[in-house]
Amino acid sequence: MRQLADLFPDSTHVAFEGLLRSPDIEIWEHAKTHGFVILTADADFYELATTFGPPPKIVWLRGCDYPTSTAAHLIRNQAIRLIEFAEDEDRAILILRP
Repeated sequence: MRQLADLFPDSTHVAFEGLLRSPDIEIWEHAKTHGFVILTADADFYELATTFGPPPKIVWLRGCDYPTSTAAHLIRNQAIRLIEFAEDEDRAILILRP
């Protein structure tokens, strides 16, 4: 999300990685290989995280049926939590709700 580039300058999107229409497991493996945290509204990634564990880590925007601007505001408000989560080796999933 470009709205968050000031907080997370190294973030990317599946479209920029050439994975827009890829199966979830392929996105999972790509994130694992490249050290990404997956930010998603898709519950399937929650299932992958509970099945395989980290890496990669999953930030799940649970119940996300709101506009991108609302998601960006939520992420911005939770930035410290997100950074702490990314650095915590023992945690696999962070669930955020508006």
